[in-house]
This record gives sequence, C-alpha cells and structure tokens, in this order.
Amino acid sequence: MGENEPSAASAAQPDKKMAYHKVNADQRAQGHSPYLDNDELQATALDLEWDMEKELEEPGFDHFRLDSAAQHHLGNSQSPDLDLEPIQASSSPKGRFQRLQEDPDYISHYTRQAPKSNRCSFLRILKLFCTALILFIFGIVIGYYARKKCPSPPTSQEPNNPQIYQEILKEIKAENIQRIYRDLLELPREDDDADLAVEILGQWRSQGLEDVRLVNYSVLLDLPGPASNTVTLPNSGECFYPSGQECSTDPRTLHSQDLLYSYAAYSAKGTLEAELVDVQYGTMEDLIRIQAITNVTKKIALLKLGQSPLLYKLSLLEDAGFGGVLVYTDPCDLPKTADLADKAFMVSLNTGGDPSTPGYASIDGSYRQNRLNLTTLLVQPISALLARKLVSLPEDTAQRDRCAPLQLPAAGKKTISLNIQSVTTYKTISNVIGYLKGAVFPDRYVIIGSHHSSLQGYGGQGWASSTAVITALLQALMPEVRRGWRPDRTLLFCSWGGTALGNVGSYEWAEDLRSVLQRNVVAYISLHNPVTGNSTLRPVASPSLQQLAAESQSFNCVQKTRCPGSNVSSVQIQGDSDYFINHLGVPATQFSYEDIKASENSSFLSEALFPAHATKTEELDPSFSLHETIAKLTGQVTLQIATAPVLPFNALDIALEVQNSLKGDEAGVPQLLAVASRLRDTAELFQSDEMRPANDPQERAPVRVRMLNDVLQGLEKSFLLQQAPPGLYRNILYRLDDRTSQFSVLLEALEHCKLHQSNETVQAALSEVLSSINSAQVYFKAGLDVFETALAGKK
Repeated sequence: MGENEPSAASAAQPDKKMAYHKVNADQRAQGHSPYLDNDELQATALDLEWDMEKELEEPGFDHFRLDSAAQHHLGNSQSPDLDLEPIQASSSPKGRFQRLQEDPDYISHYTRQAPKSNRCSFLRILKLFCTALILFIFGIVIGYYARKKCPSPPTSQEPNNPQIYQEILKEIKAENIQRIYRDLLELPREDDDADLAVEILGQWRSQGLEDVRLVNYSVLLDLPGPASNTVTLPNSGECFYPSGQECSTDPRTLHSQDLLYSYAAYSAKGTLEAELVDVQYGTMEDLIRIQAITNVTKKIALLKLGQSPLLYKLSLLEDAGFGGVLVYTDPCDLPKTADLADKAFMVSLNTGGDPSTPGYASIDGSYRQNRLNLTTLLVQPISALLARKLVSLPEDTAQRDRCAPLQLPAAGKKTISLNIQSVTTYKTISNVIGYLKGAVFPDRYVIIGSHHSSLQGYGGQGWASSTAVITALLQALMPEVRRGWRPDRTLLFCSWGGTALGNVGSYEWAEDLRSVLQRNVVAYISLHNPVTGNSTLRPVASPSLQQLAAESQSFNCVQKTRCPGSNVSSVQIQGDSDYFINHLGVPATQFSYEDIKASENSSFLSEALFPAHATKTEELDPSFSLHETIAKLTGQVTLQIATAPVLPFNALDIALEVQNSLKGDEAGVPQLLAVASRLRDTAELFQSDEMRPANDPQERAPVRVRMLNDVLQGLEKSFLLQQAPPGLYRNILYRLDDRTSQFSVLLEALEHCKLHQSNETVQAALSEVLSSINSAQVYFKAGLDVFETALAGKK
C-alpha cells in the first residue's frame, strides 16, 4: 500500500508530495496500526486539514483538480460498482481512514475538499453568529441610551389630561397674538383674497401643521361699480354720497374706497325717483301704521337697522310693495364709545353661498342660475348724517342732542332719486383648511373657524383679529403635537373667504362636502369677530354646549381678579357658523367681547360693516389681553370636545331650553308643552342612565362609548325646519336675541297674523315646532332602546 501511494501522487503531480502520503508515512514510521484511536484521529485530522490548505494555496492546484477529476471520472466509467459508495457517510472515523489507505484516487477527489468545506461552513456560521450577537448587543445599548435621553412623553397616552390643557393654554400669550395681528395688517390687500389665503397657509405650515390645503371656488359676487351710488333731492338738486358728503366735494379729499364700498351687495340695480316714507324699524306695527295712512307702492322706505334681521324686514317691505330702501343706524342705538354717525357702511343681502348655485357647490360643471340680484328692492345704506339731512333735522338740534331719535316729519312730502350701479361678476374665493388628525376617532371633526375676507377693509379689522387668534391657538398646540400628543378627534382649522358677501366660502365648502360633514362634524367653534368692544364678554352656545361654555369661563377666571360672570345664551350670531348651525344641526359656540348695548333696539347692528379706519381693534384692546382671553376660552372648549372620551354635550339642557321657549298662552301651546314634557322625561333618563361612561371610566367599553357619542352628536339635528322666514334661523333652538324667549318662528307667525288677519301661518308654525320636538323625543327614546338592547345582548 505504501508503494501505491507515491506512484499515484507522482502521476497526479510529479514534483509535489501529497499531504495524505506524509501523514501515512509518519504513521508507519511510528509503528501505528492502520486504525487510530479517537484522540489520535482528531489530532491527525487537524494536521491533515492544515496541510491540505497549504497545498491548495500553492500554484497549480486548479490543474491538479482537473486532472484528478478526469482520472476519477474515467475510473468511475470502468468501475460502476463504486458509483454510490464514496458519497455514503461513514459510520465511524475508522471507516474513513480505511478507505483512505485502500483507494487513493477516490480520496484525492472526494475527501480533499471535505475538511475545508466543513471548516469554512463552520467558520462562516461562527462569523455570522458573532456578527449578529454584536449587532444585537449594540442595538440594546443604543436603544437604552436613546430611551434614557428621549423618554416617551406620558401626555401622548393621556390626551384627556387637564395638565396638557394647562400647558397648551399657557402658551397662548397676548404679545404673540398682537405680533401676528400686526403682521397680517402689513400684508397687501387686493380685490380677491387668494394672496392673503396663501400667506395664511404659509403661516400655518410654518407652525408645524403639515396637512394644510387651499380650496378655491369660482362664485358670483356683487361688487361696487366704477362710481359711487348717490342720493339726490330733485327739488333742490342737491346730490349726496352715502356718507352724507355732497357730490360736488372733491373725491380726493374723501376716502375713495368708502365711497365705492358703501353699498348693499346683491341689491337691485338702477335708478328710482319716488317719495320717501319713514318706516322706523320696519316692524309689523310700523307697516300696519304706514299702510293705514298712505299707499306705499314703488315708494322708498327710510329704515333703521336693528331689532330684527335686515333680510326679514326687507322681505316685509318687498311684500308691501316698496320699490327702494335707505338703511341707516340711529345714533341712539350705537354704543356710547362708537363714533359712527357720519360713517356709511355696507351690508349683504345674500342668505349664504354662491347665489348662482343655491343649495349645491360651485364646482366645475355646476349649473349657474341667472341671479344678478336677490331682491327687487333698490337698497342703499347711508350714514346717520345723511339721514338727518333727509328728515330735515336742524344741525344745532343734532349737535345738542346726539341721541334724538330720527323721524321724518309727518307734514310735507319729500321726494328723492336713488341711483345704484353695483356690478356682478365671477371671481375666485379661497378657503384655507388645516387638518390635525385625531388619534382615536379620526373620522370625527371639531371645526375652529375664522375668516380672512373683508372687502377693501370693510368689516373693520375683525378679520385680522379672527385670524390672529386662530393662528395663536395653533401655535400653542403644535409643540405638544411634536412631543407626541394628539387629540382624540380630528381638529379642522378653517379660514374662510367671502364672509362679508354672505359667508360664501364656508357655504361652498360645506355644500361640497355635505354628505361627509353631516356624518362626521361634532362641533363648530366660531372666531368670527373676537373683539368688537371692550365692555363685556358675550358667550353664545347651542343648548347642548351651554354648560361646557359656562365651565370654561370659570376655568379661565380662576387666576383673574375680575371674572366675567356672563350668562351663556343661545341666540342668532353673525358669521360662518351659519351653515353648520342651520343646515347640519351641529352644536356651536362663540366667545367675543362687545360693548354694552345702548338700547333694546341694538340687536343685529352687527350686520352693518363699517370701514376699517372707523373701528380700530388696537384702540379697543391695546394690550391684547381681551384677545388672549378669547383665545384661551376657545382653546379650552376645543380641547374638551376634541379629547373627552364621551362628548361633553348635555341632552337635558336642550329639553329645558325647549320648555322655556314655550312660555305663553297662545293657542296650541298646551299641546306643545305636553310633547316638551315627554322630551324632558326622556332626556332626564338619558342623562342620568346612559351618560355614566362620562364619569366612570370602568363603564367606557369602546362599543358603548361610540354608540353614546353617535347619539350625542345628533341631538340638535331634529330641530331644523324645512324652511324659515328670511333672516331667521332654521334651527329653532336659537332665539332672535336676548330680549326674546320664545321660538323665533312662532313670534314671526304671530306678527304675520296681525298683518294679514289670518291664523294659517300660526298653525303651520305650531305644526313645524310640534314635529321638531316630537322628532327629538323619538330620537332620544331610540337611543335608550339601542342601549337597552345592546346591554341585554351582552348579558
């Protein structure tokens, strides 16, 4: 066997000795038997593998393998009985070395690579294992120190945490609001608000709000013509601008924009010369008195703003047959601090949205109706100064008694000529919509609405106050968001365009997304005009939110020396909340500072939009402390609604508001009271039994909380009328003003009955109110039944 081995090795590679030959020679020299014990076998195997690696590293190895493989292949072809035996695993080390000595050709081909392959596989596995172990340990170390350095904020897991409210509200500061306000006033203003909307969008994104969108609509707007509207006295030939200045005055000495923008948007256009008739406030009593002494057909009414909505009074004058109307504000109705007697103003006759697409959104492909004006009346706002001249009040009397009620003398007639030339055109209005997605209920929206639209500054500087407050609120929220906090429900920050011309932007957006908003909107918080005075805080809220609004006042007044104890009321308000209240039945609230009303006739004076220079915000609130208070109240209510597991709505307050609105002895009221009593009983049961999850966390099963919130979200939708008189809310839960306690639709029907001597309108109104109350009672009862069924099924 020793002779065969060298001959085989020399045949394969003559100039080299094979490793296995060296091993066998050493074994024979030492007198070992052909079989090795286990310890020796292991040591020998290691030497063999080391020697083989050295041989493999020498030049000519590839050639050796090819020749050897060829020889072995030839041998296999001659000896078919060896085909499978070499690749069978040996049962013992001895078997392996026995074949090593008996068949060198076989060994040189098959076993030459086995030790290296096994070793390489072992080393490769060992390297992979060590690498994975090192990476694992390294990852643990990095994770430990990263967690130690940047711990997860506990607030992210507790969104409904009063401490978070405090942290957010603490960041709302008067100096920040003032800075934002001044920056806004420095922005250039054009006829459209697209550029301003882009600036607001950029500001919100710079605060960290990532999802902010610009939504545009092409709408029909009624804008001033090339020249100012005029009022002329044909008998004397005197001509006046709406402000009371004579037409002969050099326009360069006047505010040219004031001349143009003193108009009524969507009024009829043209010229009308007719007798002037003083109708005072245009109430039913005033019309009955006037019609009893004169024929009013195609005449011009001299109308005071106040007491009731302008659109409602204009509808009465139009039905009576008037052809034109001059609207003014009586100085006796204005706040003592206001100096607006010689200021003209603008009003809008638009009930809401784009007049050319009533009830549907102004999107591409929408049918456009030809509605160039919304009334047959020629309507023109004028200043109290011009009204004095028209009623021939002596100047010395006007100066001596500023609050002498203006009234046209009964003796003598006065004819005037009214010229109106506004222009209707299609323009683009822009809304800015920012989304802060909720963590638990992302499909439920809490909307905070401001506006950035005011025609050439008309409407004062309220738009800048509104935008500054909402931007400051966003600025206070975003640091907590960056630390991981999220509200439970999605917050929508909205800055509306086209507000001065009839809430055009908010109407079009809501009509565009009506089906989604009907299902998803939880509440609307309005920031229409936060500061219009500095005398008193006026909170307004729908009945289901009155308790929350009152609690928010107390919460923010704990650290103040003077806590405003204002009562929360449900009355009609101006601004973009209109669609959400009257078409979607969404609970709404608004906080604002106002001046004390000068008289009981001061309601609805906010419909007049005076020029910006006449109402400077910084004169009303030099330190911006009032703005800060409004921002914190708004923020508190917003956070409560957005983060409370159970919506903080009060069903019982709705039932109590309904009962309080039915006080009176009119026919039909007893039947309404009976239905209202059933509504109260059901609401009390609902409030005491089903609202337990609001106070007891153990009752907050996810399914039950979702069902309860769905019921609470729809509490006010039952109180929407199919149609309401112009200027009156469709949502009957809102009264006309603080002076009235009854449903406005019933009051209007009773007034209408006086004029037409018929009770059909009253009966129709009673039926609508009865249906609304009964529908609400059925809704509450259905909610109770759902919970009873669900709990019974669970048991």
